[in-house]
Amino acid sequence: MKHILLLLVSVSLISCGASKNVSINKKEIKGDWTLSTVSYSEAGEYAITLLNDASKACFEGSTWQFIPNNNTGTYMISDSNCGTGERNFNFTIQEVDKVTGLYDFLLKPTNPKGKSQNNVGFRLELTQLTENTMVWQQTLAVEGKPFTITMNFSKY
Repeated sequence: MKHILLLLVSVSLISCGASKNVSINKKEIKGDWTLSTVSYSEAGEYAITLLNDASKACFEGSTWQFIPNNNTGTYMISDSNCGTGERNFNFTIQEVDKVTGLYDFLLKPTNPKGKSQNNVGFRLELTQLTENTMVWQQTLAVEGKPFTITMNFSKY
């Protein structure tokens, strides 16, 4: 089994302002979602801890709620083989390139009162957002080559 040390960079969730396109996406992100699948760009078995929390197997089937009017949300891991329970986060969607329409999704785990314990956040690419589907990607360097983690969500 290949092991990957997943280092994620702390990010600041402060934004100078939202464009009109981001506002539209915030309306689409609002609501309840299921993280259906997590896949990798390379074949093989990998021991990856997503969001410094749990494995791919634990995240698949997790339920997420996004509340865009205050940029907060929760996700629930319910697999009994994992550390179950609700987790809280703050999020921001930032437009990266107006020409391509690419966005960054910034997620910062918090306690239930919205306070971060360690000020660590995660930057993911928001590659697709429709009324019913959302896709996040994170590209890392593994042995000098790009390695992409893709998270596919569906709205319920």
